[in-house]
Amino acid sequence: MTLAATSAPSAPSAGDLVQSVDWAAIAPPTIAAVVALVVLVADLFVPKARKQLLGWGAIAGLVAATLTLVPLRKGDRSTFCLTTDADACSYTADHFTLVIQFLVLGGALLTGLLSLHDTKEKLPAGEFWFLLLSSAAGAALLPASRDLATLVVALEVASLPAFALVGLKRGDRMSGEAALKFFLSSVTATAVMLLGVSFVYASTGTLHLTEIAQNLDDVPAQLETLAKAGVALTLVGFAFKTAAVPFHFWVPDTYVGAPLPIAAYLSVVGKAVGFTGLVLVTVIAFPTYADVWGPALAVLAALTMTVGNVAALRQVSTRAWSAVRLLAWSSVAQAGYLLVPIAAAAYSGDDQIGATVAYALMYAVVNLGAFAVAALVARTHPLNRISDYRGLYATRPAAALVMGFFLLCLAGLPPGVIGLFAKVTVFSAAVDAGLGWLAVVMGVNVVIALYYYLQWTAVLFRAPEGAPAQPPAKQPVPGPVTAAIVVTAIAGVVLSGYPQLVLRFAADTLF
Repeated sequence: MTLAATSAPSAPSAGDLVQSVDWAAIAPPTIAAVVALVVLVADLFVPKARKQLLGWGAIAGLVAATLTLVPLRKGDRSTFCLTTDADACSYTADHFTLVIQFLVLGGALLTGLLSLHDTKEKLPAGEFWFLLLSSAAGAALLPASRDLATLVVALEVASLPAFALVGLKRGDRMSGEAALKFFLSSVTATAVMLLGVSFVYASTGTLHLTEIAQNLDDVPAQLETLAKAGVALTLVGFAFKTAAVPFHFWVPDTYVGAPLPIAAYLSVVGKAVGFTGLVLVTVIAFPTYADVWGPALAVLAALTMTVGNVAALRQVSTRAWSAVRLLAWSSVAQAGYLLVPIAAAAYSGDDQIGATVAYALMYAVVNLGAFAVAALVARTHPLNRISDYRGLYATRPAAALVMGFFLLCLAGLPPGVIGLFAKVTVFSAAVDAGLGWLAVVMGVNVVIALYYYLQWTAVLFRAPEGAPAQPPAKQPVPGPVTAAIVVTAIAGVVLSGYPQLVLRFAADTLF
């Protein structure tokens, strides 16, 4: 008995089985998730008259999560790595991760500022803040995910609370229909993506992105068709998430039915989530099949920007919610521009991904600002028609000037210099990759977009029709809404003055 026990191999100790966790690296999504749980529990005890404290607590949590990015600025942290391969990690805080996490948490923070007043009067505060923080936590986890399992979990954590946020306007039929359409389209995308992920795993034997890239080079001949099908289905799933044509049909109705701050959140953070996942699976996991996904994404980019701009061009200014619909279709068109550098990466390497990141940062600032002004106008014009903005300069000159600036940034015209430079960066990515035809399509679409952006800008400064002799007294603007408009306006002006703050990402290797 003694000899047998002595000669047997020693079992690994508990310390060998438990990996050390880099808590600093995972702090941004962790803080958002913990604060979400705290808000949910606190909602049970905070009296109704003081529910706004939950909102301020949620905003403080988002600020804290954003500040934890500062110690990670070197972009050299990883955790949850394989014991057999230290280079295969499930969580990596590189420069790409940090930039996207800053975009996501900043977008959620501005959404929170826009929502403070609504949660005081129209929306259930506890549920709203819990759902927003949960979605932000999933969105912050996604860019750091380096295996398909973590990627899918992060994507669903970001998406599932968003369904409920869209339908949170109780008793509103449009809100319920929008949430249902959003839910059904997203569930379909998830099902397709999971099928693709299972095919990829079956053909490569791993879920880690870097190992998938290595194993796809040596897939047995009998599994090659399965691997190609897995790659295609995974990309189709992410195309749903990015609202790329023809998977865009849910966007306009969802934006109109959702609370306006949530529409802003989906237009920026929701897109960042989809594009981040698309970048990770194409550039890191599937470079072997670049000859397949490169042309496919190029065609998707051309279709998406064209359909989005043409649909935005056809919006009738007197139609109810036409302003929100135009911003929705504009976001579809902007998704097409964001796809261009990803497609270009198939031809000239992952250096092109920085152009998508730079464009996404510009778009996030100005689009959130445009929605912030739309939220301001909606206080006096609930139907939010483009015609409701006529004469805004006469009643609220500062808001009209800021809105005009945001629209010119989206159009790529001075003084919105950052919008111009971002479009040039994306255009250059297409040209450098040899996608001249795509650059031509993009140029045509930029001209189309100029028309409806300039038309809306002109409406802001026209004299109001049938203006009364004594215009009604202005309604006071909630401080948080003003803060959101001011922050985005200052950010837009700073980036227009110093575009290299964003455009430097287009010249750097982020991975």
